[in-house]
Amino acid sequence: MFFKKTIKRVKETRNWIKDHRQLLMLLLAIVIMLILGGCYAHDHNSLLAIVIAGVAGGNHVVDEPLTTDRSREASPELLLNEIDQQIVKIRPMATPIDQLSRCAGSKHSGSMIVDYYNVDTKPTLTTMRQGYTEPAAGSATDEHVRATIVTEQDEMFDVSDTILVQGVQGYEPDGTTVSNQELVLYVVSRDDNNGLRVQAVNGKKIGDIEGCVPSITRGAVLIRMGRAATELDVMSPQFEAMPHKAQQFCQIFKMQVEESTLQRLANKEVPWTMNDQEEAAIYDMRLGMEKSFLFGVKSKLWDNNKKENVMFTGGIWHQAGKDFVYDDDGFTQESIIDMMREAFTGNAGSKRKILIGGSDLIGRLNKLDYKRVITASDTVTKWGIDFTELRSKFGTLYVLLSEVFDECGMESAGMIIDPEYLQKYTHVPFSAETLNLKASGVRNVDATVLTEASCLVLRYPKAHMRITKV
Repeated sequence: MFFKKTIKRVKETRNWIKDHRQLLMLLLAIVIMLILGGCYAHDHNSLLAIVIAGVAGGNHVVDEPLTTDRSREASPELLLNEIDQQIVKIRPMATPIDQLSRCAGSKHSGSMIVDYYNVDTKPTLTTMRQGYTEPAAGSATDEHVRATIVTEQDEMFDVSDTILVQGVQGYEPDGTTVSNQELVLYVVSRDDNNGLRVQAVNGKKIGDIEGCVPSITRGAVLIRMGRAATELDVMSPQFEAMPHKAQQFCQIFKMQVEESTLQRLANKEVPWTMNDQEEAAIYDMRLGMEKSFLFGVKSKLWDNNKKENVMFTGGIWHQAGKDFVYDDDGFTQESIIDMMREAFTGNAGSKRKILIGGSDLIGRLNKLDYKRVITASDTVTKWGIDFTELRSKFGTLYVLLSEVFDECGMESAGMIIDPEYLQKYTHVPFSAETLNLKASGVRNVDATVLTEASCLVLRYPKAHMRITKV
Protein backbone atom coordinates (compact mmCIF):
# COMPACT_ATOMS: atom_id res chain seq x y z
CA MET A 1 0.00 0.00 0.00
CA PHE A 2 2.87 2.39 0.91
CA PHE A 3 4.71 1.83 -2.38
CA LYS A 4 1.53 2.47 -4.39
CA LYS A 5 1.04 5.88 -2.71
CA THR A 6 4.70 6.86 -3.29
CA ILE A 7 4.54 5.93 -7.00
CA LYS A 8 1.38 7.98 -7.34
CA ARG A 9 3.02 11.12 -5.77
CA VAL A 10 6.06 10.83 -8.07
CA LYS A 11 3.78 10.69 -11.12
CA GLU A 12 1.86 13.76 -9.89
CA THR A 13 5.12 15.70 -9.30
CA ARG A 14 6.46 14.82 -12.73
CA ASN A 15 3.22 15.91 -14.36
CA TRP A 16 3.37 19.25 -12.42
CA ILE A 17 6.93 19.87 -13.57
CA LYS A 18 5.90 19.21 -17.19
CA ASP A 19 3.05 21.67 -16.88
CA HIS A 20 5.29 24.43 -15.25
CA ARG A 21 8.55 23.87 -17.10
CA GLN A 22 8.90 27.45 -18.43
CA LEU A 23 8.35 29.02 -15.00
CA LEU A 24 10.97 26.77 -13.41
CA MET A 25 13.52 27.58 -16.14
CA LEU A 26 13.01 31.32 -15.60
CA LEU A 27 13.48 31.02 -11.85
CA LEU A 28 16.67 28.99 -12.34
CA ALA A 29 18.09 31.61 -14.72
CA ILE A 30 17.42 34.39 -12.20
CA VAL A 31 19.18 32.48 -9.42
CA ILE A 32 22.24 31.85 -11.62
CA MET A 33 22.44 35.55 -12.59
CA LEU A 34 22.27 36.65 -8.97
CA ILE A 35 25.05 34.27 -7.97
CA LEU A 36 27.31 35.31 -10.87
CA GLY A 37 26.56 38.99 -10.31
CA GLY A 38 27.56 38.76 -6.65
CA CYS A 39 30.84 37.08 -7.53
CA TYR A 40 31.60 39.68 -10.19
CA ALA A 41 30.92 42.57 -7.83
CA HIS A 42 33.11 41.01 -5.15
CA ASP A 43 35.99 40.43 -7.58
CA HIS A 44 35.85 43.97 -8.97
CA ASN A 45 36.15 45.97 -5.77
CA SER A 46 32.42 45.94 -5.12
CA LEU A 47 31.44 48.25 -7.94
CA LEU A 48 27.77 47.46 -7.39
CA ALA A 49 27.67 49.12 -3.96
CA ILE A 50 24.47 50.99 -3.20
CA VAL A 51 24.37 54.60 -2.04
CA ILE A 52 21.04 55.53 -0.45
CA ALA A 53 19.77 58.86 0.82
CA GLY A 54 19.24 59.44 4.52
CA VAL A 55 16.28 61.07 6.19
CA ALA A 56 18.08 64.41 6.64
CA GLY A 57 19.68 64.67 3.23
CA GLY A 58 22.84 62.67 3.93
CA ASN A 59 24.07 59.69 1.92
CA HIS A 60 24.74 56.15 3.19
CA VAL A 61 26.83 53.36 1.66
CA VAL A 62 25.31 49.92 2.28
CA ASP A 63 26.62 46.37 1.89
CA GLU A 64 30.22 47.56 1.26
CA PRO A 65 33.18 48.91 3.30
CA LEU A 66 33.73 52.68 3.15
CA THR A 67 36.61 53.59 0.84
CA THR A 68 37.85 56.90 -0.54
CA ASP A 69 36.03 56.20 -3.81
CA ARG A 70 32.78 55.54 -1.95
CA SER A 71 33.38 58.63 0.20
CA ARG A 72 33.87 60.89 -2.84
CA GLU A 73 30.73 59.39 -4.41
CA ALA A 74 28.56 59.77 -1.33
CA SER A 75 30.02 63.09 -0.08
CA PRO A 76 32.15 64.78 -2.76
CA GLU A 77 33.33 67.66 -0.51
CA LEU A 78 34.28 65.56 2.51
CA LEU A 79 37.85 64.69 1.48
CA LEU A 80 40.09 67.73 0.95
CA ASN A 81 42.91 68.09 -1.52
CA GLU A 82 46.15 68.76 0.38
CA ILE A 83 47.21 71.86 -1.53
CA ASP A 84 49.09 73.62 1.25
CA GLN A 85 51.29 70.61 1.93
CA GLN A 86 52.11 70.51 -1.74
CA ILE A 87 53.38 74.07 -1.75
CA VAL A 88 55.53 73.34 1.31
CA LYS A 89 57.24 70.45 -0.45
CA ILE A 90 58.13 72.29 -3.66
CA ARG A 91 61.83 73.25 -3.57
CA PRO A 92 61.96 74.53 0.04
CA MET A 93 65.72 75.23 -0.11
CA ALA A 94 65.17 78.02 -2.65
CA THR A 95 62.67 79.93 -0.49
CA PRO A 96 63.73 79.52 3.17
CA ILE A 97 61.74 82.45 4.58
CA ASP A 98 58.50 81.36 2.92
CA GLN A 99 59.19 77.75 3.93
CA LEU A 100 59.91 78.69 7.55
CA SER A 101 56.78 80.83 7.84
CA ARG A 102 54.58 77.99 6.55
CA CYS A 103 56.07 75.36 8.84
CA ALA A 104 56.01 77.62 11.89
CA GLY A 105 52.30 78.29 11.48
CA SER A 106 50.25 81.29 10.42
CA LYS A 107 47.72 83.47 12.19
CA HIS A 108 44.50 84.30 10.41
CA SER A 109 43.94 87.97 9.74
CA GLY A 110 40.42 89.27 9.28
CA SER A 111 41.69 92.22 7.30
CA MET A 112 44.29 93.06 4.68
CA ILE A 113 45.77 95.53 7.18
CA VAL A 114 47.43 93.95 10.23
CA ASP A 115 48.01 95.95 13.41
CA TYR A 116 50.29 94.33 15.97
CA TYR A 117 52.23 95.33 19.07
CA ASN A 118 55.88 94.88 19.94
CA VAL A 119 57.22 94.88 23.49
CA ASP A 120 60.88 95.87 23.62
CA THR A 121 63.29 95.50 26.52
CA LYS A 122 64.47 98.38 28.64
CA PRO A 123 67.94 99.63 27.63
CA THR A 124 70.82 98.29 29.67
CA LEU A 125 73.74 100.26 28.27
CA THR A 126 74.58 103.92 27.82
CA THR A 127 77.61 106.26 27.97
CA MET A 128 78.75 109.34 29.89
CA ARG A 129 77.67 112.55 28.22
CA GLN A 130 79.99 114.60 30.44
CA GLY A 131 83.12 113.54 32.24
CA TYR A 132 83.27 113.53 36.04
CA THR A 133 86.44 114.67 37.84
CA GLU A 134 87.15 113.59 41.38
CA PRO A 135 88.09 116.30 43.92
CA ALA A 136 91.67 117.02 44.84
CA ALA A 137 93.10 115.39 47.96
CA GLY A 138 92.86 118.51 50.07
CA SER A 139 89.43 119.64 48.93
CA ALA A 140 87.39 116.46 49.41
CA THR A 141 84.46 116.76 51.80
CA ASP A 142 81.59 114.55 52.87
CA GLU A 143 79.61 116.00 49.97
CA HIS A 144 81.90 114.21 47.49
CA VAL A 145 80.76 110.81 48.74
CA ARG A 146 77.82 111.46 46.43
CA ALA A 147 78.52 112.65 42.92
CA THR A 148 76.33 113.89 40.07
CA ILE A 149 76.93 112.26 36.70
CA VAL A 150 75.25 113.02 33.37
CA THR A 151 74.65 110.17 30.92
CA GLU A 152 73.21 109.95 27.43
CA GLN A 153 70.08 108.26 28.83
CA ASP A 154 69.49 109.27 32.42
CA GLU A 155 65.87 108.12 32.14
CA MET A 156 66.88 104.46 31.86
CA PHE A 157 68.05 104.46 35.49
CA ASP A 158 65.86 104.43 38.60
CA VAL A 159 66.57 104.96 42.29
CA SER A 160 68.30 101.89 43.81
CA ASP A 161 69.73 100.74 40.45
CA THR A 162 73.37 99.71 40.39
CA ILE A 163 75.67 100.72 37.54
CA LEU A 164 78.83 99.02 36.32
CA VAL A 165 81.34 101.49 34.86
CA GLN A 166 83.45 99.79 32.21
CA GLY A 167 87.11 100.77 32.05
CA VAL A 168 87.19 102.39 35.48
CA GLN A 169 88.69 100.31 38.28
CA GLY A 170 87.19 100.29 41.74
CA TYR A 171 89.08 100.11 45.04
CA GLU A 172 89.57 97.66 47.84
CA PRO A 173 87.74 98.28 51.17
CA ASP A 174 90.69 100.40 52.39
CA GLY A 175 89.96 102.84 49.55
CA THR A 176 93.61 103.21 48.53
CA THR A 177 94.42 99.94 46.76
CA VAL A 178 93.13 99.60 43.22
CA SER A 179 90.87 96.57 42.90
CA ASN A 180 90.74 94.08 40.03
CA GLN A 181 87.01 94.77 39.88
CA GLU A 182 85.47 97.61 37.93
CA LEU A 183 83.71 100.52 39.61
CA VAL A 184 80.08 100.00 40.69
CA LEU A 185 77.75 102.92 41.46
CA TYR A 186 74.49 103.05 43.39
CA VAL A 187 71.76 105.49 42.23
CA VAL A 188 70.56 107.59 45.16
CA SER A 189 68.29 109.93 43.23
CA ARG A 190 67.57 111.15 39.72
CA ASP A 191 67.14 114.71 38.58
CA ASP A 192 65.56 115.03 35.16
CA ASN A 193 67.58 118.18 34.56
CA ASN A 194 70.88 117.66 36.39
CA GLY A 195 71.60 113.95 35.89
CA LEU A 196 71.99 111.12 38.37
CA ARG A 197 73.04 111.39 41.99
CA VAL A 198 75.20 108.32 42.66
CA GLN A 199 77.34 106.79 45.39
CA ALA A 200 80.31 104.45 44.88
CA VAL A 201 80.02 100.86 46.12
CA ASN A 202 83.79 100.30 45.88
CA GLY A 203 84.88 103.93 45.96
CA LYS A 204 88.17 105.70 46.51
CA LYS A 205 89.56 107.30 49.70
CA ILE A 206 90.53 110.89 48.98
CA GLY A 207 92.25 112.56 51.89
CA ASP A 208 90.26 111.55 54.96
CA ILE A 209 87.01 111.00 53.06
CA GLU A 210 86.18 107.38 52.23
CA GLY A 211 83.92 106.11 49.44
CA CYS A 212 84.43 108.96 47.00
CA VAL A 213 83.50 108.49 43.36
CA PRO A 214 86.69 108.39 41.26
CA SER A 215 87.04 110.21 37.96
CA ILE A 216 85.01 108.92 35.00
CA THR A 217 85.89 110.03 31.48
CA ARG A 218 83.40 111.24 28.90
CA GLY A 219 82.16 108.37 26.74
CA ALA A 220 82.73 105.70 29.38
CA VAL A 221 80.27 102.82 29.09
CA LEU A 222 77.69 102.44 31.86
CA ILE A 223 75.80 99.17 32.27
CA ARG A 224 72.56 99.03 34.23
CA MET A 225 72.55 96.16 36.73
CA GLY A 226 70.14 94.94 39.41
CA ARG A 227 68.42 97.02 42.02
CA ALA A 228 69.58 97.01 45.65
CA ALA A 229 67.00 97.56 48.41
CA THR A 230 67.35 98.06 52.16
CA GLU A 231 65.91 95.80 54.83
CA LEU A 232 62.93 98.08 55.49
CA ASP A 233 62.14 98.76 51.84
CA VAL A 234 58.70 97.50 50.91
CA MET A 235 58.31 99.29 47.60
CA SER A 236 60.53 99.92 44.61
CA PRO A 237 60.48 102.36 41.71
CA GLN A 238 57.74 101.35 39.29
CA PHE A 239 58.41 99.53 36.06
CA GLU A 240 55.98 99.64 33.14
CA ALA A 241 56.55 98.17 29.70
CA MET A 242 54.29 99.71 27.08
CA PRO A 243 53.86 97.87 23.77
CA HIS A 244 54.60 99.71 20.56
CA LYS A 245 52.02 99.54 17.80
CA ALA A 246 53.10 98.69 14.28
CA GLN A 247 51.26 98.01 11.05
CA GLN A 248 51.74 95.74 8.06
CA PHE A 249 49.88 95.24 4.78
CA CYS A 250 48.93 91.88 3.34
CA GLN A 251 49.74 91.51 -0.33
CA ILE A 252 47.60 89.47 -2.72
CA PHE A 253 49.87 87.04 -4.56
CA LYS A 254 48.37 85.39 -7.66
CA MET A 255 49.51 83.04 -10.39
CA GLN A 256 47.33 81.69 -13.24
CA VAL A 257 48.01 78.58 -15.32
CA GLU A 258 46.17 77.78 -18.56
CA GLU A 259 46.25 74.90 -21.02
CA SER A 260 44.16 74.76 -24.17
CA THR A 261 42.03 71.73 -24.88
CA LEU A 262 43.99 70.87 -28.03
CA GLN A 263 47.26 71.16 -26.13
CA ARG A 264 45.96 68.72 -23.54
CA LEU A 265 44.81 66.23 -26.18
CA ALA A 266 47.94 66.46 -28.35
CA ASN A 267 50.48 63.66 -28.36
CA LYS A 268 53.69 64.69 -26.58
CA GLU A 269 57.21 63.36 -26.81
CA VAL A 270 57.54 63.50 -23.00
CA PRO A 271 54.80 63.53 -20.35
CA TRP A 272 53.91 67.16 -19.63
CA THR A 273 50.55 67.75 -18.01
CA MET A 274 48.64 70.52 -16.29
CA ASN A 275 50.00 69.29 -12.95
CA ASP A 276 53.57 69.88 -14.15
CA GLN A 277 52.68 73.42 -15.16
CA GLU A 278 51.05 74.06 -11.78
CA GLU A 279 54.17 72.85 -9.95
CA ALA A 280 56.37 75.18 -12.00
CA ALA A 281 53.94 78.04 -11.37
CA ILE A 282 53.95 77.42 -7.61
CA TYR A 283 57.76 77.50 -7.55
CA ASP A 284 57.84 80.78 -9.47
CA MET A 285 55.14 82.18 -7.19
CA ARG A 286 57.12 81.22 -4.08
CA LEU A 287 60.26 82.88 -5.43
CA GLY A 288 58.36 86.12 -5.97
CA MET A 289 56.81 85.94 -2.51
CA GLU A 290 60.23 85.29 -0.97
CA LYS A 291 61.60 88.51 -2.47
CA SER A 292 58.57 90.49 -1.33
CA PHE A 293 58.74 89.04 2.18
CA LEU A 294 62.42 89.99 2.39
CA PHE A 295 62.79 93.30 0.55
CA GLY A 296 59.26 94.54 -0.20
CA VAL A 297 58.20 98.10 0.64
CA LYS A 298 54.99 98.61 2.62
CA SER A 299 52.77 100.91 0.59
CA LYS A 300 49.40 101.43 -1.02
CA LEU A 301 48.98 102.67 -4.61
CA TRP A 302 45.97 103.60 -6.72
CA ASP A 303 45.75 101.71 -10.01
CA ASN A 304 43.99 104.13 -12.33
CA ASN A 305 43.27 101.43 -14.93
CA LYS A 306 41.62 99.03 -12.48
CA LYS A 307 40.18 101.82 -10.30
CA GLU A 308 41.38 100.00 -7.19
CA ASN A 309 44.04 100.27 -4.52
CA VAL A 310 46.99 97.89 -4.70
CA MET A 311 48.57 96.94 -1.36
CA PHE A 312 52.24 96.00 -1.04
CA THR A 313 53.71 94.18 1.94
CA GLY A 314 56.83 95.38 3.73
CA GLY A 315 59.91 93.15 3.85
CA ILE A 316 61.42 91.87 7.08
CA TRP A 317 64.84 93.20 5.98
CA HIS A 318 63.61 96.70 6.87
CA GLN A 319 62.04 95.53 10.15
CA ALA A 320 65.20 94.14 11.77
CA GLY A 321 66.36 96.13 14.78
CA LYS A 322 70.11 95.44 14.61
CA ASP A 323 72.95 95.84 12.12
CA PHE A 324 76.36 94.24 11.80
CA VAL A 325 78.87 95.62 9.30
CA TYR A 326 82.00 93.71 8.26
CA ASP A 327 84.92 95.14 6.31
CA ASP A 328 86.09 94.20 2.84
CA ASP A 329 88.84 91.95 4.18
CA GLY A 330 86.21 89.37 5.05
CA PHE A 331 85.63 87.40 8.21
CA THR A 332 88.09 86.26 10.82
CA GLN A 333 87.59 84.22 13.96
CA GLU A 334 87.35 87.48 15.90
CA SER A 335 84.77 89.07 13.58
CA ILE A 336 82.64 85.91 13.60
CA ILE A 337 82.63 86.00 17.40
CA ASP A 338 81.70 89.70 17.34
CA MET A 339 78.86 88.99 14.91
CA MET A 340 77.44 86.18 17.02
CA ARG A 341 77.83 88.22 20.18
CA GLU A 342 75.82 91.05 18.60
CA ALA A 343 73.17 88.62 17.34
CA PHE A 344 72.62 86.73 20.60
CA THR A 345 73.08 89.34 23.31
CA GLY A 346 71.05 92.30 24.46
CA ASN A 347 67.71 91.04 23.12
CA ALA A 348 66.60 88.08 25.27
CA GLY A 349 65.94 86.11 22.09
CA SER A 350 66.45 82.45 21.27
CA LYS A 351 69.82 80.73 21.41
CA ARG A 352 69.20 79.14 18.00
CA LYS A 353 68.78 81.47 15.05
CA ILE A 354 68.93 81.30 11.26
CA LEU A 355 71.51 83.01 9.08
CA ILE A 356 70.63 83.34 5.39
CA GLY A 357 72.81 85.25 2.98
CA GLY A 358 74.12 85.71 -0.52
CA SER A 359 76.80 83.62 -2.16
CA ASP A 360 79.66 86.02 -1.35
CA LEU A 361 78.79 86.14 2.37
CA ILE A 362 78.34 82.36 2.62
CA GLY A 363 81.59 81.86 0.70
CA ARG A 364 83.50 84.05 3.15
CA LEU A 365 82.09 82.06 6.06
CA ASN A 366 83.06 78.76 4.42
CA LYS A 367 86.68 79.84 3.91
CA LEU A 368 87.35 80.05 7.64
CA ASP A 369 89.06 77.24 9.52
CA TYR A 370 86.79 76.85 12.52
CA LYS A 371 88.24 75.61 15.77
CA ARG A 372 87.95 75.97 19.52
CA VAL A 373 85.39 78.70 20.30
CA ILE A 374 83.55 78.36 16.98
CA THR A 375 82.73 75.02 15.40
CA ALA A 376 81.00 74.12 12.15
CA SER A 377 79.10 70.84 12.22
CA ASP A 378 77.53 68.68 9.56
CA THR A 379 74.19 69.35 7.94
CA VAL A 380 71.14 69.54 10.20
CA THR A 381 67.56 69.45 8.89
CA LYS A 382 65.02 71.87 10.33
CA TRP A 383 61.63 72.90 8.91
CA GLY A 384 62.29 70.75 5.86
CA ILE A 385 65.51 72.64 5.03
CA ASP A 386 69.11 71.40 5.22
CA PHE A 387 71.24 73.86 7.20
CA THR A 388 74.89 73.95 8.19
CA GLU A 389 75.25 74.43 11.92
CA LEU A 390 77.63 77.07 13.31
CA ARG A 391 78.09 76.91 17.09
CA SER A 392 79.67 79.29 19.59
CA LYS A 393 79.43 80.07 23.29
CA PHE A 394 76.82 82.72 22.51
CA GLY A 395 74.45 80.49 20.54
CA THR A 396 73.93 78.40 17.42
CA LEU A 397 73.36 79.63 13.89
CA TYR A 398 71.69 77.60 11.14
CA VAL A 399 73.45 78.82 7.99
CA LEU A 400 71.92 78.62 4.50
CA LEU A 401 72.64 80.12 1.10
CA SER A 402 69.74 82.18 -0.25
CA GLU A 403 70.01 82.91 -3.96
CA VAL A 404 67.30 85.54 -3.53
CA PHE A 405 70.01 87.81 -2.08
CA ASP A 406 72.09 87.27 -5.24
CA GLU A 407 69.13 87.98 -7.51
CA CYS A 408 68.48 91.23 -5.64
CA GLY A 409 72.13 92.35 -5.96
CA MET A 410 72.94 91.66 -2.30
CA GLU A 411 75.30 88.71 -2.59
CA SER A 412 77.53 90.15 0.17
CA ALA A 413 74.63 90.70 2.59
CA GLY A 414 72.74 88.42 4.92
CA MET A 415 70.28 88.35 7.76
CA ILE A 416 70.06 86.60 11.12
CA ILE A 417 66.46 85.72 12.00
CA ASP A 418 65.03 84.47 15.26
CA PRO A 419 62.35 81.96 14.17
CA GLU A 420 60.54 82.32 17.50
CA TYR A 421 59.67 85.93 16.63
CA LEU A 422 58.86 85.54 12.94
CA GLN A 423 55.09 85.69 12.49
CA LYS A 424 53.04 85.18 9.35
CA TYR A 425 49.54 86.63 8.97
CA THR A 426 47.23 85.21 6.33
CA HIS A 427 44.06 86.91 5.14
CA VAL A 428 43.42 84.45 2.28
CA PRO A 429 45.11 81.05 2.72
CA PHE A 430 46.91 79.52 -0.24
CA SER A 431 44.33 77.98 -2.55
CA ALA A 432 43.98 76.70 -6.11
CA GLU A 433 40.73 77.56 -7.88
CA THR A 434 39.62 76.10 -11.21
CA LEU A 435 38.21 78.70 -13.62
CA ASN A 436 35.50 77.56 -16.05
CA LEU A 437 36.51 79.80 -18.94
CA LYS A 438 34.88 77.48 -21.47
CA ALA A 439 31.40 77.83 -20.02
CA SER A 440 31.78 81.59 -19.74
CA GLY A 441 32.80 81.82 -23.39
CA VAL A 442 36.17 83.42 -22.71
CA ARG A 443 38.67 80.80 -23.94
CA ASN A 444 38.70 77.10 -24.70
CA VAL A 445 41.22 76.32 -21.97
CA ASP A 446 41.60 74.59 -18.63
CA ALA A 447 42.60 77.31 -16.15
CA THR A 448 43.75 77.28 -12.54
CA VAL A 449 44.49 80.38 -10.48
CA LEU A 450 46.67 80.22 -7.35
CA THR A 451 46.01 82.83 -4.66
CA GLU A 452 47.33 83.85 -1.26
CA ALA A 453 47.02 87.12 0.67
CA SER A 454 49.60 87.27 3.47
CA CYS A 455 52.44 89.16 5.12
CA LEU A 456 55.36 88.61 7.51
CA VAL A 457 56.28 90.61 10.60
CA LEU A 458 59.16 90.53 13.07
CA ARG A 459 57.48 90.62 16.47
CA TYR A 460 60.70 91.49 18.29
CA PRO A 461 62.93 93.58 15.99
CA LYS A 462 65.98 93.51 18.30
CA ALA A 463 66.14 89.72 18.00
CA HIS A 464 66.93 90.00 14.26
CA MET A 465 69.99 91.49 12.57
CA ARG A 466 71.07 92.65 9.13
CA ILE A 467 74.58 91.79 7.94
CA THR A 468 76.19 94.09 5.38
CA LYS A 469 79.64 94.84 4.02
CA VAL A 470 81.31 98.24 4.30
